Amino acid sequence: MAAASYVLPFEKPVVELVTRVRELRELARSDRALEPELKRLEDKAAKLARELFAELSPWQKVQLSRHPNRPYTLDYIDRIFSSFVELHGDRCFGEDAAIVAGLATLGSRPGSGRAGDLPSRGRSVMVLGHQKGRGAKDNVKRNFGMPHPEGYRKALRLYEMASRFGLPIVTLIDTPGAYPGIGAEERGQSEAIGACLAAMARARVPIVAVIIGEGGSGGALALGVANRVLVMEYGTYSVITPEGCASILWKDGSKADEAAARMKMTAPDLLRLGVVDRVIDEPAGGAHQDPDAAARMVETALADTLRDRPSRWGRPRTPAARSSARSGTTLTRWALQPSNAAAASAHHGGHEACGAPSVTNATSRGKATAYGTNEITVAFSRAL
Repeated sequence: MAAASYVLPFEKPVVELVTRVRELRELARSDRALEPELKRLEDKAAKLARELFAELSPWQKVQLSRHPNRPYTLDYIDRIFSSFVELHGDRCFGEDAAIVAGLATLGSRPGSGRAGDLPSRGRSVMVLGHQKGRGAKDNVKRNFGMPHPEGYRKALRLYEMASRFGLPIVTLIDTPGAYPGIGAEERGQSEAIGACLAAMARARVPIVAVIIGEGGSGGALALGVANRVLVMEYGTYSVITPEGCASILWKDGSKADEAAARMKMTAPDLLRLGVVDRVIDEPAGGAHQDPDAAARMVETALADTLRDRPSRWGRPRTPAARSSARSGTTLTRWALQPSNAAAASAHHGGHEACGAPSVTNATSRGKATAYGTNEITVAFSRAL
């Protein structure tokens, strides 16, 4: 990755110090006499970053999670996994570059000297993740990290493949949400996401999800139903973006900062609410300041997690189920009106030609019920 060229206003002091550390580190490689000064400057940068970033608002953390220089899925794959073989296509419509996936071996690339440090390193896994682009051309190719239905059906295919061959699944979450375009809806966006949730819930292998940036709505959840969910220190995870929440609740998208605070979407809140199982520390100033160090932290967290006995993990769960289990409350479902449920049933039934079942189910009373946006919106509004 190239050095950071985009700087948020609140991170300028840290960026300046980190840049000096980076320059001194290069010089210290040829002159060992500079190592004491390098160590002093590294400690100063880390201390300053912790002091400044300890006071960040939720909205500032959202901005960090979206930082354009932040490491993306392919950056982590290149640093954490070896023997990566990318797999393409959903065998139904086409390929979607917004989700990258394939077979890999957990462990740093050959020559790093780190592979095999922990028992779980060196094991084969199925790795999937959202991929944003860098620059205009790449962002168009990756659709800004917003997958189409074929991307989720590719993920579905590989979930089932991993379960069939006994491969642990590792997902890297970083998306503002699923693509909301007309074509995506026509090809069954909601059904594709629902099929992913079902496949992950019934998987017979361990699933570990890592939120490496922003985790937005069902687009993130399609990769997030896991036995263990980890989040980077400045990652976020929510049912909707703060801008979307503010537009719905107050008809004013400029109140995104207030919405971010109320939504409890940052790593400390997610851990406290039981939505995630662990927060992964980031280098001073965030993962984008030192992608190599960030990757080492993620690799260690993955190895530690997979080293635990999967028999103690239980079934993969959604964020709502996790939070409910932590608090001891019972989940409530809100049914759509019968007329809307019938329409949803007819809509989803049209996508069964691709081999995917309808997401419309029957309640205990025999009435058709479709779970989706209405349930999420009501639950979210009540939480506020």
